Amino acid sequence: MLAGTQFLGFSEYILYKGRNGIYSINSCEPIEIFYNLRIDLDKLQYASYIAKIVEDITNENDSAYNILKLLLNTIYTISETETNMELALSIFKIRLLALIGFVPNILSCTNCARKENITHFSIKDNGIKCEACAKQDKSVIKINEATLYAIRYIIMADAKKIFSFSVPDASIEELKLISKVYLEEKLEKSYKFDKII
Repeated sequence: MLAGTQFLGFSEYILYKGRNGIYSINSCEPIEIFYNLRIDLDKLQYASYIAKIVEDITNENDSAYNILKLLLNTIYTISETETNMELALSIFKIRLLALIGFVPNILSCTNCARKENITHFSIKDNGIKCEACAKQDKSVIKINEATLYAIRYIIMADAKKIFSFSVPDASIEELKLISKVYLEEKLEKSYKFDKII
C-alpha cells in the first residue's frame, strides 16, 4: 500500500473500524501521485507548505469537500503546470480564506461604499478601500487595478478556473503580501516559508 499512502498522494481508501474505534486501512488505490513533486524540490516545498495550512484548518471527520477540491487543484497546478508558484500560493490562500468564512468585501469600499478609485486592501476592515478612506487606515496595502481584478476573480470564479489567469509581476508581489498578512491575521498564526535553495 506504499504507493497509495505516500505524502501528497491522492488515493481511494477502504477503511474498517476496529472494536477499539480506531480505523485501519483495508486497501487503497492511488488516483494521482503528483509525480513531478518528487523530482522538483521547489514544487515539493510549496505543496508541503499548502498541506500544512490545510492540516491546521481542518478537523478529522469534518466535511471539507470544497477545501479538498481547492487543495487538489492547487497541488495539480504546482505539480503539472508552469504557473508562477508564488501566484498559485496566493490564489490558494485567498480562496481558502473565502471558503472558511473570511470573504473580503471586494465590490466597494468597506468604509464609504464607493466603487471608484479603489487603491488599497484593508486587513483590519476585511476588504478594499478607496484612496480617501485608506488614508485613515494603517492596515491597508496599496494595490493596482490588475491586483483588484485578480482578487475579485479568485473569490468569484468557478473552482476549476481559479488558476486560469495571469497578472504582471507587480500584482504577484501585491497578492503575495495581501494573502500572507490576511491569512495570518485571520488564522492567528504565523506561517514561515523559507526557500531551501
